[in-house]
Amino acid sequence: MRLIASLVSLSVLLSPAAALSQQGFDVIVLGASGGIQDGNLSSFLIRPHGDRNAVACDAGSLVNGLKVAQEKGAFGDVKRPEGSSDSVVGHVLKNEIKGYLISHAHLDHVQGLVIASPDDSEKTIYSLPSISAEIERNYFNWRTWPNMLDRGQPPHLKKYRLQDLKHGEPTALAGTRMTATPYPLNHAGTESTAFLIESGDDAILCFGDTGPDEVQKTTNMQDIWTAVADRVKQRKLKAIILETSYTSDRPDNLLFGHMTPKWVHSLLRALDRAAGGSALKGLPLIVSHIKYSLTGEQPQEAILKELEADNDLGVRFLIPEQGARYHFQ
Repeated sequence: MRLIASLVSLSVLLSPAAALSQQGFDVIVLGASGGIQDGNLSSFLIRPHGDRNAVACDAGSLVNGLKVAQEKGAFGDVKRPEGSSDSVVGHVLKNEIKGYLISHAHLDHVQGLVIASPDDSEKTIYSLPSISAEIERNYFNWRTWPNMLDRGQPPHLKKYRLQDLKHGEPTALAGTRMTATPYPLNHAGTESTAFLIESGDDAILCFGDTGPDEVQKTTNMQDIWTAVADRVKQRKLKAIILETSYTSDRPDNLLFGHMTPKWVHSLLRALDRAAGGSALKGLPLIVSHIKYSLTGEQPQEAILKELEADNDLGVRFLIPEQGARYHFQ
């Protein structure tokens, strides 16, 4: 893991004292892993640089991710109101995270949100209609958990407002200066989502779980590349968060709607072609959702080596650790 740690420290990791006049986005990793590592499941706090108002792209881990990020200094610049009884973690949760973008309703992408809901503040959950329905039906139903929503099984506690998004249409994210445009993904037959998050001319693309088009028999990824190609060409897309769950020796019939480095390279070459060629050099890509292993060795270094070995596009691959803070500009 030393290799990974050194690469992260040499990348775009910022100290809290970094100047706030620059543009782009800050990303704080609340949950880096996929699958079974409870407490470190998919979640990324995203905000325009210099702006305290954020959203979380997925919320598999929330309070624990905030706690780890605080311990690593990611919130050293947080200023709590005078007289507030909230901890730094409580303040960020209740006051700085203004809403949640949920890519799909699998437990490892919503667990933190559900568990934190009794002490959270009122805010909006943004998702495609099929995913909103799953959140309503499977979690906030007075059986699994009290209904914190504004719809579904009564009584409605109305802690969270469910807002259904429309494919390809930007939606303003309440309390922030960002918009999010959802694009559907296929996660082994389950609808998932990629969110194009924009602030001014800057954009960042956050993917939920997805398999490659060739395996899923869809055109979802190609459709997204077509939609963002001009932004890539103009260097307005500041970063991509994309899952790579397994090493490339994983057979396609056992991907279960996930990616490997082999497929990531294929997809990135398709994006580069759509953007006119030689367009991805230096583009940061956070490698999310790497599956935690119960064997003696974790796959992060192997996945990074595979990604770097065929990196003919000059993409900057980043293996995140929980609590890391990045500035992409």
